[in-house]
Amino acid sequence: MPFKIVKGDITEMKVDAIVNAANTTLKMGGGVCGAIFLKAGPEELQKECDEIHMCPEGSAVITKGYRLKAKHIIHAVGPIWQGGHHQEEAKLRSAYESALNLAQSHDLESVAFPLISSGIYGYPKEEALRVAREAITDFLEDADLLVYLVIYDQKSLKISAERRSSIEKYLLEYYEHEQRRGLLKRKRELPEYYANSTLEVPSMASEASMESISLEDYFEKLEETFSERLLKLIDEKGYTDAQAYKKANISRQHFSKIRVDKDYKPSKTTAISFAIALELNLDETLDLLGRAGFTLSHSSQFDTIIEYFLVTKNYDIFEINESLFAYMQQTLT
Repeated sequence: MPFKIVKGDITEMKVDAIVNAANTTLKMGGGVCGAIFLKAGPEELQKECDEIHMCPEGSAVITKGYRLKAKHIIHAVGPIWQGGHHQEEAKLRSAYESALNLAQSHDLESVAFPLISSGIYGYPKEEALRVAREAITDFLEDADLLVYLVIYDQKSLKISAERRSSIEKYLLEYYEHEQRRGLLKRKRELPEYYANSTLEVPSMASEASMESISLEDYFEKLEETFSERLLKLIDEKGYTDAQAYKKANISRQHFSKIRVDKDYKPSKTTAISFAIALELNLDETLDLLGRAGFTLSHSSQFDTIIEYFLVTKNYDIFEINESLFAYMQQTLT
C-alpha cells in the first residue's frame, strides 16, 4: 500500500491508528503528545497509559483512540537527540518499526505518523525525515498497509540545501526561458509570420477528403491507450506488476483497475508516478502522459519540478514528494 506525506493535524486523521510521539513513562507531554491527549480525552487516555506504565526508547504500545477519529493510538518512543553518537538513528528506526509491527499485528489498514523525535526531542528534521522514510518504505516492501506521514506545515519539512538550490536554479532558468519566449511571441504577429515564411497557412480539409474517412476508421487507428502503453512498458523494462506499482507508490487495488480496463483514465499524478517508477526519460514520460490527455508545462511549478527530477534522472518518488511538499505543491499518489 502507498506511503503518503500530507499536511495537516494528526489528531484529525481518519485512520485506524495515529501514532503518538510518546515519552518512556507514557505521560501526557507537550507538542504532538499533548495535542493527542487533549483531543482523545486526557483522563481516560492517561488511565490506560498508567496501566501499561512504561515503554522503552525504540518501542511502541497501543491504546484505544477514545474521542479521536482514529480507533487506536500507537505510542512510539523515539530518542532524544544527543549529537548522533548514542544510537539515536537505530532507536528512531526501531520506534517506527515497532509501531508498524503493532499496526500489522492488530490487522489495521491505515496508520498516520508524526515526524517522531523532531520536536522537543531535538532530532534534526532532515535526518528524522530520512529515517522515517527508510523505515516505512522498507516495511511496506512486504506489508499491505496505508501509511501517512503527517507534517503540520511546509516549514516542518526540510529538504537539503543542495537539492533546494538545484531545483530553484532549474525553476529560474525555465522562468527566464518562458519570459524570453513570450516576448518573441508578442513581437511576431501571426499574419506577418506566415507572409515572411515558406510555410503555408493551415486550411480546413476539403469536404470530399472528410467524407472519405469514417469515424469507425478513425477510432481503429487510434494509438495505444494509457493502460495498454503502461502494461507494455512494464514488460519492456523487465518489471513485474508488483514491482511497478509498489515503486510507483500505488496500491494493488488501484493497479488492478488499470490492468483490467484498457480505457482507464488515470489522474495526472498517477501517470507521473508510473513514469517515475519505470524510470522513463522526458520524451517517454511525455508520451505516456499524452495517452492520458496530459502534458508537462513550464507555466506550472509542479510540472517543472517533475521535469527537473526526470532530467536529472532522480527517480526516488519519496524525494520527489518531499520536494513537492516543501514547495507547497500537490504530491504524487
